[in-house]
Amino acid sequence: MEQRTEISSLGEFGLIEHLTRNIELQNASSVVGVGDDAAVIDHFGKQTVVTTDLLIEGVHFDLVYTPLKHLGYKSVIVNLSDIYAMNAVPTQIIVSLGISNRFSVEALNEFYEGIYAACEKYGVDLVGGDTNSSQKGFIISITALGEVAPGKFIKRSTAKKGDLLCVSGDLGAAYVGLLFLEREKKIFLESPDVQPDLEGESYVIGRLLKPEARKDIIEFFEKENIVPTSMMDISDGLSSEILHFCHDSNLGCVLYEEKIPIAEEMRKAAFKFEIDPTACALSGGEDYELLFTLRQEDYDKIVLNENISVVGYMTEPEAGAYIITKGGGKHPITAQGWNHLNKNGS
Repeated sequence: MEQRTEISSLGEFGLIEHLTRNIELQNASSVVGVGDDAAVIDHFGKQTVVTTDLLIEGVHFDLVYTPLKHLGYKSVIVNLSDIYAMNAVPTQIIVSLGISNRFSVEALNEFYEGIYAACEKYGVDLVGGDTNSSQKGFIISITALGEVAPGKFIKRSTAKKGDLLCVSGDLGAAYVGLLFLEREKKIFLESPDVQPDLEGESYVIGRLLKPEARKDIIEFFEKENIVPTSMMDISDGLSSEILHFCHDSNLGCVLYEEKIPIAEEMRKAAFKFEIDPTACALSGGEDYELLFTLRQEDYDKIVLNENISVVGYMTEPEAGAYIITKGGGKHPITAQGWNHLNKNGS
């Protein structure tokens, strides 16, 4: 039988010491890390970018089908994605947890393995945090800090009329992955002996359980000397993020359905649920891709990058926000994502 160490046997400080005992700091800006009253960070004349995210069991994740290691990894990624969306480089994270007594020390070790894997991959230091007991669910709060050269950060509100509307990667796969896992959970709860049938769906499920942040895109901008005119990450689906852009920059836009990047694995998976892949891309969420606008003269710099798609352009505010469908129809972009999907039988 697997060993189970009760958290109470270590106490709060003992637990933090246990979970953080092997940290090695990677960034010069991390002056004092875990183990003191507060971390000390010196960004040497750069500007500091700060973001935080709260993840609550039963609302943001379901432990029936989410391995704890994946959850630790994803909890870090969703924060790093926000730092990259400001055109900044993430450098430190602070992790706070609310833990119920149904979790063992071994379970938390697994969760932290995922946290450390993300920190190592993205060159980020864990410099502090807090643990508390929670009445029932698992609560995760992560704050990420990053650095950016003065004035080089990019906001959502600075797009200009005529700018190209671009996205990284492909969209909608995480939502379809969620549909598969929810379906299998339902079957499992009704008949625990039935083996899950997720054959061939590793791409869409991976996009949900183990997303990545687009560090590569920010590095590409730096290398090619590209400065997007505005940027944000796609956590709630393309349509609602585009409407944020339009609202914050006081512009309209035209989005072309045929230009929305959709992975072949996602397209096939969506058809198994008899839902429209475009609806998943517009409304799915949790893709953690970057949505950004570029000046038209930067087009030649990105045209050969397979990870970037130009999906439309920004217009004057009076023109509104519209999608041109493959059939040539013109429809207002709405953020009613989930309803749109539900109509299609999901």
